[in-house]
Amino acid sequence: MGNLVAIVGRPNVGKSTLFNKLIGRRTAIVHDEAGVTRDRLYNKSDWQGKKFNIIDTGGIEIENKPFQKQIQIQAKIAIEEADVIVFVVDGRQGLTSDDEYITQILRRTKKPVIIASNKLEGNKETDVSIWGLGFDVFSISAIHGEGIGDLLDKVTSYFENSELEKENKPRISIIGRPNAGKSSLLNALSNDERSIVSPIANTTRDSVNSDIKIDNKEYTLIDTAGINKKSKLVESVDHYALGRAIKSIENSELTLLVIDAEREMSHFDAVVAGFAHENNKPLIFVINKWDKVNKNTMTMKKYEDMIRKKFKFLSWAPIVFISAMKKQRINKLLDKIITVMNNLEVRIKTRVVNDVLMDIQMMQPSPSINGGRLQIKFGKQINNKVPTFTLFVNNRDFLHFSYKRYIENQFREFFGFEGTPIILLFRNKKSKGDEFNEK
Repeated sequence: MGNLVAIVGRPNVGKSTLFNKLIGRRTAIVHDEAGVTRDRLYNKSDWQGKKFNIIDTGGIEIENKPFQKQIQIQAKIAIEEADVIVFVVDGRQGLTSDDEYITQILRRTKKPVIIASNKLEGNKETDVSIWGLGFDVFSISAIHGEGIGDLLDKVTSYFENSELEKENKPRISIIGRPNAGKSSLLNALSNDERSIVSPIANTTRDSVNSDIKIDNKEYTLIDTAGINKKSKLVESVDHYALGRAIKSIENSELTLLVIDAEREMSHFDAVVAGFAHENNKPLIFVINKWDKVNKNTMTMKKYEDMIRKKFKFLSWAPIVFISAMKKQRINKLLDKIITVMNNLEVRIKTRVVNDVLMDIQMMQPSPSINGGRLQIKFGKQINNKVPTFTLFVNNRDFLHFSYKRYIENQFREFFGFEGTPIILLFRNKKSKGDEFNEK
């Protein structure tokens, strides 16, 4: 997980059509008018069991048309983020000056580049000029799905040697808006000046990894990159960092969401927290620069209440207040990291799980819904990256979301699991000896 594929090209060559085909649903806007897609779009796909993320980008042109400067910045960032680049061209027309301009950009990257020669329905041949670029060329029809399989075989062949997959140490990603103090935190945790610390936002250009030891166990810290912008588009800076943040969350066992206590909570913070929640990723809120806040006895409590109100779905995530620059309360953060990482390894005996299930059903039976009442017959923990329990029930249709939340809350009361999601899987057991059917 975490491999990133960027789709780039000039306007109206079918990038968004290919993007939609790969993710299996219509997300990107498809229109005959050039330049409809301006921002990068991210989504998930998989091929032959290999999962990856896709970035769709706006069309790159030499001519200075409206939004072209922004589009080029977005596309270049996508190229920098990507592990593999799919360069979409119109296979019928041959190369244009815009295609050649994009080729110059791609030649400067060391990333694998694959040409998707599009709009070749019915096995039409690619224009000979495209073969002269020196990249692998695949003739496709994005709208009809022709040739997509061969293209994806080549794209996913580059995933097999991922260094992250070889890495055995648990990974902790440090996520935050530019200038929130990510690099200062990396340095504080690793006791090493591994990242450049500067008050200028976006000093960190590439992700910085640092191996650290906490409680005699080794971890890899990942400081996600900002973008070294060469433009004045300051208002879009949060959006630039988001792709790398999402990729790092997917590749990590634990995320430290660094929030600048001096600034308002941002859309970036909300998106990152929501992504962690939706993808069942452990998370700790790290409120940085707390030393600079004017405080009284209730300031910390009020700030924590604000976080809990804004992120109700992450009530299990710890909140730690620190000053990374002054290394204040870093030990508190280290303690929480140890707690969360240990909770990921907790295994509850099946007998204990079922004793707890019996108790919580006696304390509060399931409400009647859809003509029946849920009865949990048996439960057990199964192996997964986060605490996961399979519960065998009489009928999943009798499960109300509020009762599922009640079970999760009770599991937390009995078992803890601070800082980690809990996944509950409900299966039907029709009769003795029957297979269990999972939703």
